[in-house]
This record gives sequence, structure tokens and C-alpha cells, in this order.
Amino acid sequence: MNGESSLKGSPANAEDSDDEDDIPLAQRMKKSPIKTEDSDDEDDIPLSQRLQKKANGKLSPVKKEINGDHGISTKEEKVKPEPMEIDIPSKKRPLEKSASTSTKNTKAKKKAKKEEEEEEDIYKWWEEQDQSGIQEDDSIKWTTLEHNGVMFPPDYVPHGVKMKYDGKPIALSPEAEEVATFFANILESEHAQNPVFQKNFFNDWLEVLQKDPSNPKITDFNKCDFRPIWEKLQRDKEAKKQMSKEEKQRLKEEKKKIEEPYQTAIVDGRREKVGNFKIEPPELFRGRGNHPKTGKLKMRVQPEQVTLNLGKGAKIPEPPKGHKWGGIVHDQTATWLATWKENVNGNIKYVFLAATSAWKGQSDMKKFEKARELKNCVAAIRENYTKELKDKVSEIRQRATAMYLIDRLALRAGNEKGEDEADTVGCCSLRYEHIELEPPNTLHFDFLGKDSIRYQNTVEVDAQVFKNIKLFKKQVGPGHMIFDRLTPNGLNKHLNNYMKGLSAKVFRTYNASITFQQQLDKMTNPDDSIHDKLLSYNRANREVAVLCNHQRTASKNHEQQISKIEDRIRALKYQRMKLRKTLYAADPKMKKNPKYADPESDLEEEWMIQHEADLVKKEKERIKSRFQKQNEKLAAKGEPELEESELTKSLKAADALLDTFAKERKAATIEPKSLMTADKLIVRIEKIDERIAATKVQATDKEENKQIALNTSKLNYIDPRISVAWCRKYNIPLEKVFSKTLIEKFRWAQKIPDDWKF
Repeated sequence: MNGESSLKGSPANAEDSDDEDDIPLAQRMKKSPIKTEDSDDEDDIPLSQRLQKKANGKLSPVKKEINGDHGISTKEEKVKPEPMEIDIPSKKRPLEKSASTSTKNTKAKKKAKKEEEEEEDIYKWWEEQDQSGIQEDDSIKWTTLEHNGVMFPPDYVPHGVKMKYDGKPIALSPEAEEVATFFANILESEHAQNPVFQKNFFNDWLEVLQKDPSNPKITDFNKCDFRPIWEKLQRDKEAKKQMSKEEKQRLKEEKKKIEEPYQTAIVDGRREKVGNFKIEPPELFRGRGNHPKTGKLKMRVQPEQVTLNLGKGAKIPEPPKGHKWGGIVHDQTATWLATWKENVNGNIKYVFLAATSAWKGQSDMKKFEKARELKNCVAAIRENYTKELKDKVSEIRQRATAMYLIDRLALRAGNEKGEDEADTVGCCSLRYEHIELEPPNTLHFDFLGKDSIRYQNTVEVDAQVFKNIKLFKKQVGPGHMIFDRLTPNGLNKHLNNYMKGLSAKVFRTYNASITFQQQLDKMTNPDDSIHDKLLSYNRANREVAVLCNHQRTASKNHEQQISKIEDRIRALKYQRMKLRKTLYAADPKMKKNPKYADPESDLEEEWMIQHEADLVKKEKERIKSRFQKQNEKLAAKGEPELEESELTKSLKAADALLDTFAKERKAATIEPKSLMTADKLIVRIEKIDERIAATKVQATDKEENKQIALNTSKLNYIDPRISVAWCRKYNIPLEKVFSKTLIEKFRWAQKIPDDWKF
């Protein structure tokens, strides 16, 4: 396949795929956008800045300077004890602070300038869309195309650590050691305990072992002990954590330098970012759900397997030394830059431009416009398939029934699978055992959908649909496909008669978007707080995720995360309690005001005592850390270090806080500090109340979404213009619902009128 060649059977624009397989897990599992607003009151000021300093620069006794309302920071959602600063006697200190501020301002200006330059570099193709229209799939996508190929993972470097077999250390060839290290790396994970994973790994590893006669004879997986290698990997991880800041920065810069040539491509003279420019490294295949091939070895991809797509006359990138490219093509109708076939599932992998590219943006816009176009004929389609549910021709009746399920349940069309592929199905490939009937008209679905994600749903359907499914099942029997006279291609060909480009996928995108639009309109209360509006947004998003069966496994530490949020709420209530008691002292009449009369809930005595102890403990840790850092700075300047007595004095002062906390907790009122009026206290209490409400919303949102993946539908199925219009209508920053990545990906969606509707 050397020289110029054609790549048969490859999609011209495979980036239209609606899955998220190539999206890093980190981006898939983004945190909820619901955030609490920053408070601008004095609680945001570190305790160290509130403490008055002695003229001689020595540490002031904390006990005398402690305020009754300190101890909890109101920054963001996290509630932290405020740090105590150790002063260094130095006349240069204000100058250093000024220099630091100047440096920060310079960095901020540089960042702003860089963002402006990047904004100028963006090709705003959507502004030309009205004149040029959206390109068809088989049209010419580019005139000239240049790029630097793909980045291969580094060669394996043997570590020489011997694993054990039957209790004895064994030496392995580098290739066998590499595969053993793959397994050792996930030794403590659920995958390593999965029998299917173990079996697949062991079979592939045996093949690698047999390639080199020097390898020992291994026949029993249960006699293998990978822990010595695992321990070595743990030591490596720990060593990486202990690296100095400078060393980490050096490695980061080296990595950036290596990756830089692959990060951009030149399309028609325009620089565009490349997406997944790295060849996947060899590893053990995980797969999603109960994948039958989980644990199999993903082989190292060689340049000979890779085909590049370049413009004619463009410089061909140099392959790694000693290798050559599998092929070079000049396909101007395709938007991929490189392609290869992986060995586990035989999938064709592609390198595309980044999600922010013009090609991807045009593809997304076309997808959502096609779905939006469906609303003009969906009523007629539904009327037709409802009539055809009773058609005398079985093939037509099957097609109508499948269309009903695809439309109402947002099922994928589905394709027939081979024996060695994951047993995943869609509507057209549903088998007898996947649907149970419950008279008079209830269907129970249970099957593995895309990515081996289980689909379980119980729905009531039209009487004729129930009757049809019952008949189809009776005709085919157990183990056979219910729609035995229907194929996805045949179904999509029929749908094209209604509208050019209409497919089951378009139905799915349409139903996701229209459901989101309707749920947003229904759930959003204009009078709600921003946090409650965002909760409504996520609930509408969740309706779509449930419709599309976008599930995820609840995090192992979900309960722990909820517990931490509850503790943050209690910490805020603890702070409110102190503010309320201070308000009583500032204005005794407030004791009878209904807003401030009742004590805060959930503040048990035992919890408060522990919370106060935690505050003091963290304060002491900060004092020690600050003391050490200040002495390091002094030593670097050749100045005398602070004496240990200063540290001891500060630690004792921190210990004294426990008595102060206890007295304030038991007191009916807390004396306000100077200049703290009742009005100011009321404002601060109101801000605390807002943050408590916002944090409660966050807890609710987290609990409701623990097994639902919201981002998949937001990324692939929901028209982003719905979110843009909603944010504008309710004056909510787009950053609250879209990550930075999505904002960049959907720049084109932000060019809409304020009253836009799907």
C-alpha cells in the first residue's frame, strides 16, 4: 500500500459520528455547571489580612485579635478555615507585593492579548453561510491540505522488574514484559477481577510469550503474581508526585515542544487545530459495559498501517526512522487527515481536525438543521406509519412498528453483529427475548444497546403496536430477530422518501432537541434564582439523557461526595449562626424578626465541636507551612530565619481559638467588631442564605444525575442554539451551561436572534 492509493470503504466525513469514543474521559465526566456565586463581604478576606501586625514585624497574639465570625471562607462552594500569615520583618515587602501585582497584571494583559489574537485567527465560516450554504457530504471540502502526520507513542523501555510465577521470580522478554506491565497497571481495578478480562488478556499474553523462546513456560493465570511490577509502578507514580515544580515545568515544556508540530494543519492556507493527533498507545482493551473482548491486547500501531490524506504537491511528513507510511491519498471529499485499523474490533480509526474546526462546525450545523427541518413533516410521517401499522403486507407493518419505536423511544436503528462482536442491538435487530409482553399494551425492553450499555424500559404503547409485536414474536420464535423482514438500510431508504437525508439518527436528534426545548419551556420559572434555573436546565437535559439511554455507573465515592457537600452546607450554617448571634447584639429587636429568630438546622453539638477542631487543625497546618516557606525565602536571601519561638507562639494562639469557638457557640449573642452594623450583618446573612440554597441545589443536582450522563446528549444530540437562546432569555452566562470546549465547538450557534426556537 505504498505510494498513492485509494482507501475503499472509508467514510468521507466520519466525524459526523454521534458517539464520544474519542473524547477523553476527563471531558466526558465534567462536573455540574451549577456553582455558587462569590461573596464580596469580608469573609472572603483571609484572616491573615484581617489580623493587625505589630510594628516590629513579629507575630501578633491570635487570641486577642480573633473575631467571632471568622473561620469559614465564603469563596466559591468550598468552606475553608482562613490562613494565618507569619510576617517577615522587611522594608522591601510592599515593594515585592507591588512587583508581584505588576507581574500578574502583565500576565493578564498577555493572556487577554493572546485571546484577542486567537479570536482574530478564527475562521468565522458561519458568517459566510448564508451566501455559500452547507456543503454536501460528497462535495469538495478543501483545495490544499498540509499537515505533519501523526504522533506515535514512544517505544517501550524495559524496567527489568521480575514478576512471579508459582512463587518464583521470572525474567521476560521486553515485549512480554510490556504486556505484563499493562495488566499490573490495572491490578487494583475492577477490570483485573473480571474473569472475561483475565481470560482475554491471558490468551493474548501467551501468544506474545510464545514468540520468544527465552520466555518461561506459563500455563496457569492463577499462578501469576504481577504485584512486584505493580509496586514498581506505584513507586514511579510517587516519585513523579515528588518532582520539583521546576522539573515538572521542564517536562511540560519538552512535551509541548514534541507535540507542537502535530497540533495544526493548513487548510486552504488557513491554520486549523488538529484534534486527536496521537496514535493510540498499546494497552489492554477495556470496552464499555459487558464487552466480550475486554482485556484483549491492543497492538502497537506501526507507520506501515497508517494512511495519510494530503493535498497534491504537499510535503509528505517523514515517518519514524526505519519505517514508511502505509499509503498517501489525496481525497478532497474527505475531512480525515490520517487513518488506520485497530486490531481488537477491526474499527477504522481517524484523525480529524479539532471540534472547533470549520469542517466539524459545518457538519454539526448541517446535522441540527436537518433535524430541525424534520419538524415540518414529522406530523405527516407519524400519520402515515400509524396507518401502516395495520397494513396487510408484513414487511410494511414491521417497518411501521419499527418507526413507531424509533420515534417514540429514540431507539437507534441497529445493525446485525458478528459472533465475535459485542452483542449490542438497535430497533431493527431486536430479538425475541429482548421484549416481554404484558397485556393489555405494555412492553418491557431489556437489551444491550450501543457501547454495551444496558437498555431497560417499560412503556405503554398503542394497542396495534402491542398486537404487532406479539404477532412478530410468534412468527419468529426465541433467538430470532423480531423484525426479520427489515434492515436499517431499508428503513433509512424509506425515510428518504419523506425528506432527503432523513434517517433514524435524524429522528433521534430531532426528538432529543424538541424534548429539551419543551422541557426547558415547561420547567423554567422566570422568578427563580439563577441556581434554580440551572437546576431546571439540568433536569430538562436529564429528560433527554434518559430518553436516549445515556447512562453511567454511579461514582464509587458518590456518597462521600454528597457527604462533603452536606458538610459544606453545615459549615455555612455554622457561619450563619455566628452572624445571627452578632446581629442580636447589634440590634436586639432582630431576635423577634421571623427571618432571624430560629436557630440553624442540622447543627448538632457533636458536629460543631468536631468542625471547630478541624478549623484549628487546618489553621495550625497553614501556620507551619507558612513559617517554613518564609524561612526558605529568608535563607535564599541570606537573611536571618524566624525563630522557632515565633512558630510556637502562633500555634499556641491557634489552640486558644478552641476556647473562643466554644464560648461563641454557647453564648446567646456575640459582640460585633467595630464598624459592623446591623445592616451590614443582615446583608452578610442574606449572602450566606443564598450560598446555602445554591449548595443545596448542587447536592440535589448531583444526586439526581449520579447515573445519568448529561454531556453526551448536550455534545451530540441537543441543538446548542436552544441553550444559547435560553441563556440569553434569562440573562445567564453561557459558561454556566457550556464548558469552554463546548463554547468553542459551538461558536456558530451563538449567531442567532434572541427569540430563536428549535
